[in-house]
Amino acid sequence: MVLESGFRTRADVWSDDFAHPDAPRLMVLPAVAAFTRVCAYDRPGTATVLNDGLHPSRSDPVPMPRTAREASLDLHALVQAAGERGPYVLVGHSFGGLIVRLYASLRPRLVVGLVLVDALAEGVKTRLTPEQWTVYDNLNMQTPPELLSYRGLEIMAFDATLAQVRHAAAVTPLRPMPLVVLSKGLPFDFPPDLSLEFSNAAESAWTGAQNDLARLLPGARQVTATQSGHYIQQDQPELVVEAVRQVVEAVRTRQTSRSPDGSYAPPTPPSYRR
Repeated sequence: MVLESGFRTRADVWSDDFAHPDAPRLMVLPAVAAFTRVCAYDRPGTATVLNDGLHPSRSDPVPMPRTAREASLDLHALVQAAGERGPYVLVGHSFGGLIVRLYASLRPRLVVGLVLVDALAEGVKTRLTPEQWTVYDNLNMQTPPELLSYRGLEIMAFDATLAQVRHAAAVTPLRPMPLVVLSKGLPFDFPPDLSLEFSNAAESAWTGAQNDLARLLPGARQVTATQSGHYIQQDQPELVVEAVRQVVEAVRTRQTSRSPDGSYAPPTPPSYRR
């Protein structure tokens, strides 16, 4: 399986406990490695900012801006170069959710399971007014002060990416596979200068888009991480691990229980701990 990080976020978000550095918990990558092979990587332009400063991506820089399609092509080149033949279970956080969905649509025979971790979805844009979406898009494009010195910082074309995902969903919809959608339970920490009207609209749009994701495939399961903000893998890593475990187990069951026509009825997963 492959872990795909969110916008501008390095792969160590899956393995390092930034919230409890003195008494770290078992985080997603090492926990998942106990029951399946797992890979993570830095997209070009991603970063981690710690007390000792900026830790830029360990991948070579590329021209910006980019789209999810370009990122999905990079992902395919990566797994091919690494000799990882697949098939793959893909886990995508935030913008990474768009990347793994697009990859699954473009290479359907290589993807057998998905976990979407508070993933961005096209329904956010459609639920906002054009003016609200412009504010949302501009908010994402702002460069935090701690990243101003990073010349290769990731810049993603959100509108073009959402159009790519919508097109792929219409032309090559996802094949039936186990899917778990993890959604945040706590509100975004928007800048205080934004209006309450915008904050409420953005929260409502995000919640609606999460519900859309849970309807992508039959048998999909949605879980609200009631104690988590946007970074569920940091706030409640055990929920992500459990979601991955259940998808992996469902995939393994699927591989031994296909009907002659190749169809698949996903088993009912056990309850989640929240």
